[in-house]
Amino acid sequence: MELNPKIHQIPNATAHRLPIYYRSLKKLNEAGVERVKSKELSKMTQIPSATIRRDFSHFGELGRSGYGYEVVYVTEVFRELLNVNNIINVVLVGAGNLGQAILRNNFKKERNIIIKGAFDNDSSQFGKEISGIQILPMEQMKDFIISEQICTAICAVPSEVSQEVVEQLIDAGITSILNFAPGRIKVPVNIQMKYIDFSSEIFTMVYQNEALYPANLVEED
Repeated sequence: MELNPKIHQIPNATAHRLPIYYRSLKKLNEAGVERVKSKELSKMTQIPSATIRRDFSHFGELGRSGYGYEVVYVTEVFRELLNVNNIINVVLVGAGNLGQAILRNNFKKERNIIIKGAFDNDSSQFGKEISGIQILPMEQMKDFIISEQICTAICAVPSEVSQEVVEQLIDAGITSILNFAPGRIKVPVNIQMKYIDFSSEIFTMVYQNEALYPANLVEED
């Protein structure tokens, strides 16, 4: 199946929604649903139907007006786009409370994503095993990444050391990094950096909630 354009050539917002579409389409496929309209998919994903149609248009004629989308075909399109048939090996840096929680989960619902190694600079953590993954010293990280040919990392270290750690990851050959520290990191243009900032997300939700439900803020006399 030839798909054009590739994922990195589409808007970032569209790329972020692709896993949501895939999971929903996969559920429909497993339930034996043969076709779905954008309005029906909108109810499942909580994404406006107009946005769904616009996102899907980046990948050619996936459906027909008034008919909808063939679930099997579109599921396969997103499966290929997301490379879900391939195993994605990941390293985790930072084995504190957050890092250990990530290790315990280890993408149990995503069989194609596997944390292969975990690293920390706290000697009290060395040798500790969580979900079958042994925590190793940072000094072993580069050789491990190279030997396992890993390109993706999760960075769960404090903000004050995140720049240094990210530079070490890049030096080891990592090209995609998911960072849990709120501070922005300087990286080369060819490095994919994604940030998860819990406090920012909460502030955003509160702002949006106040915009949606301003009456909740009015005090009764």
